[in-house]
Amino acid sequence: MSRQEQIVIVGAGPAGVSAANTLVEAGHRPVLVDEGMFEGGQIFRRPPAPLQRSDKELYGFDAARARRMRDRFTRIQPSMTYLPETLIWNVEPGVLHLSGKAGTVRQPWHRLIVAPGAMDRIVPVKGWTAPGVFTLGGAQIALKAQASLIGHETAFIGSGPLLYLVAYQYARAGGRVVAVLETGKPFNRFPPLAGLAAGARILAKGLYFIAWLKAHGIPLLTDVEPIEITRTASGQVSGLRYRIGKHATSLACDGVGMGQGLKSETQLADLLGVDFQFVEQHRQWLPNVDQDGRSSIDGVYFAGDGLSIRGSEVAEMTGELAALALLADCGQPDLARSAKLRRRIARMNRFRSALDTLFPFPRRMSSDLSDDTLICRCEGLTAHAIREAMAVSGECDINRIKAFTRLGMGRCQGRVCASAAAEVVAAQARTDIRQVGRMRGQAPVKPIPLCLLAGDTNDGL
Repeated sequence: MSRQEQIVIVGAGPAGVSAANTLVEAGHRPVLVDEGMFEGGQIFRRPPAPLQRSDKELYGFDAARARRMRDRFTRIQPSMTYLPETLIWNVEPGVLHLSGKAGTVRQPWHRLIVAPGAMDRIVPVKGWTAPGVFTLGGAQIALKAQASLIGHETAFIGSGPLLYLVAYQYARAGGRVVAVLETGKPFNRFPPLAGLAAGARILAKGLYFIAWLKAHGIPLLTDVEPIEITRTASGQVSGLRYRIGKHATSLACDGVGMGQGLKSETQLADLLGVDFQFVEQHRQWLPNVDQDGRSSIDGVYFAGDGLSIRGSEVAEMTGELAALALLADCGQPDLARSAKLRRRIARMNRFRSALDTLFPFPRRMSSDLSDDTLICRCEGLTAHAIREAMAVSGECDINRIKAFTRLGMGRCQGRVCASAAAEVVAAQARTDIRQVGRMRGQAPVKPIPLCLLAGDTNDGL
């Protein structure tokens, strides 16, 4: 490949920075595009100067990793083009459409590493759109990037390791955590011990978070079925009603953090036209790639949580592996280095599989949603509206339901509601969720001001 051919990396989290470092070491000058103000992604997000906190306060056990990544980024930044606070709102063959400080820009690319990260997976609960309700990731952003808490008395509900991490981070920051409510029964399952042993260090951190929360008197309840997030007369969060077994109860709170784990950001992959496959482990349609991250389209590679949810350490490895695949395709192979990374990733995959056994997706929550539960907040669609469209049309394909109801046609373009709606459709139709299909993406993948589209478009670097 000629040095004049442009390599672009999407995302400056652990995967994107690792890929950039590998390419710079090989003598290339990539363009790194990221929505964030700083490099680091969600895990190493940090606030602007007036709100700075120490690495230990922000990242706990991962403080040393954060410093290493930041030092690596500082070292390579002069050897690449870095575009922070820049949204990729559309992609075409050979061109990215960007929106940032310079307005709208067309960024050419010849080879593309896509590492867009992940977002919270939401199973809606009645009242989930009330002011004071945040996703777990949103609650983390408020704490890390804005030094703010989402409530004076906060309840956290959902499932997965992130639930306990965010609750721990809030309590350590001085927040009042009234309860941590796990919708599953993780400690009643016994995943393969070899799988857990593969991630022993990460597992130990998770057990520490749980033990710390218990030691500080924070209630940790399991097998919780959420009923409703209640509101005051002004609409603010006032509490959370839930059921354990046949017993219904409630607790008072003015903030709720909720989430059922994470799901990969796949909108750019969809617009690129790569092949997808349904992965039951992640309950999601994901880009189909080879063992090194090559997609079905020549010159397009995937890495990090945008490929599959396996944690920041694996994301960093897959970023390096995708960059090595790109270099190999350009005649610069490093077979030994790639093979070593594959072995390390395979080991961590066993750990991730064990975690997914502990924290499976709560299918019953989707099938048991009341008719008045809001599913698509942009278009105001309830579970009843989706079920009614199915009954009238006889359809269970998610794109047909979208055509009948405008599901996923609002500001979020289905990023928030599509997975939850697909679960509702599959449960109502009593069919495998694969039969529901994958909602097709549309540009812009995230909202941008119309005035930017109406203005002049500049060519990128």
